[in-house]
Amino acid sequence: MLQNLTGWHALLILAVVVLIFGAAKLPALARSVGQSMRILKQESEADRTPEPETTAVPTVTDAAPRTAPVDAVPQRHVA
Repeated sequence: MLQNLTGWHALLILAVVVLIFGAAKLPALARSVGQSMRILKQESEADRTPEPETTAVPTVTDAAPRTAPVDAVPQRHVA
């Protein structure tokens, strides 16, 4: 379907866009489309590169709590 589009079709589409939006609003429309494309490109590049902070390194607090060795003598408190 899109293979049959020619230059005349593009001119017709451009004329319809000018009629709908008006010649005064076209620069602002083009600017906003450009900004949207730039933001989309930045976000897609950010998704491709992994952030180095996303890999979690286990810390001592993440490990199991430390317990006394089995053969250790318990300390007694004298009151």
